[in-house]
Amino acid sequence: MSIDVAVRAQAELGEDPTWDHSSATLLWVDVLASEVHRYAPARDDDAVLVVPQHVGAAKPRSRGGLVLNLRDGVALVEPDGAKTWLVYWARDGVRGNDAAVDPAGRLWAGTSRYDQADGGGWLARVEPNGDAKVVLDRVAVSNGLGWSPDGSLMYYVDSAQGRVDVLDYDRDSGQAVNRRPLCEVDRGVPDGLCVDADGCVWVALWGGGAVRRYTPAGELDLEVELPVDQPTACCFGGEDFTDLYVTTARTGLSEAALAERPLSGSVLVLPGVGSGMPSTAFAG
Repeated sequence: MSIDVAVRAQAELGEDPTWDHSSATLLWVDVLASEVHRYAPARDDDAVLVVPQHVGAAKPRSRGGLVLNLRDGVALVEPDGAKTWLVYWARDGVRGNDAAVDPAGRLWAGTSRYDQADGGGWLARVEPNGDAKVVLDRVAVSNGLGWSPDGSLMYYVDSAQGRVDVLDYDRDSGQAVNRRPLCEVDRGVPDGLCVDADGCVWVALWGGGAVRRYTPAGELDLEVELPVDQPTACCFGGEDFTDLYVTTARTGLSEAALAERPLSGSVLVLPGVGSGMPSTAFAG
């Protein structure tokens, strides 16, 4: 299995890769640099948009532009670059973290305290009109989110729990209920995730230097060693959604560790490793 470098970078906290199939580009963020990146593999070009706050996630919108999970809330970026708040929920010591768009086009936005204190964050469901509801409160580090191919299940990671959870999901109402463990993670810390066309869950293992694939039954199916210590999240992309992109981080690593793992902070790609699904654009 080959592991290539998609974007050679020194991101402090690279996160939240999302394949925008409308433009055949990869969106990803460097949280602590307040940067939104758009990588075009066909041109080997990585364009950068600097935003006013730390940014946990960037997703495409169905009408063009982006929706951002920022430090103080959720913002819209218009195609002409204009920015407006959709939801403003600023709280001292808290920032936006991972986010995902559900099959109906709603944004699920997570937060975390900067000190990652237990119970300091939440997961909210944000409607296209800006209505927001906290679905899970008192979480530590709200991270990976994804849905099964038939849309009946939602997967979720609160990294401090050391596991991937699964909830029953209703597309019409947007309700996610009956939270229970899918699998315990015994290597590193579970971070971002994605779901493939077979319904298997791929999880980046922060501090574990690998990505894992778990079956819908929660069984470990595949483990891929990576040349970095801190992979943060993953998504499928490319023309046929068979390439797995993995963001990584440098934050907290010593100079010796960075010398040993020089690709830390880059975006990696595992060509042809699986079969993914197109992501849904935010409907707002």
